[in-house]
Amino acid sequence: MNRRVLVVPMSVLLGLAIHASAADTLLIERVQETATQAAPVRGWTSAQVQARFGSPQQKLEPRGGQKRQWPTIQRWVYPAFTIYFERDRVIDVVANQAGPDEIGPKPPIR
Repeated sequence: MNRRVLVVPMSVLLGLAIHASAADTLLIERVQETATQAAPVRGWTSAQVQARFGSPQQKLEPRGGQKRQWPTIQRWVYPAFTIYFERDRVIDVVANQAGPDEIGPKPPIR
């Protein structure tokens, strides 16, 4: 009889957890679904990126540089992703959060 009492609440809680998680879109799931879409590749030059994707929506302030003895990192923002350049080469591409309901990384500190 004790098992029956525990099974009902546990199944209700499990059902609620599944329902709640189904309402959110995870950023990683969207990235995996759209992995076949074209994105810049590490090593491309900024000229190659601009020729393929056009001008970015925004060019963020460069980070790093001579004072810290690190290479300057440029960041270009496109609708679906942000591209990070070291000098003139792509070093990383990060998917942007699509909307406030999507769970993903926090925005960078600017």
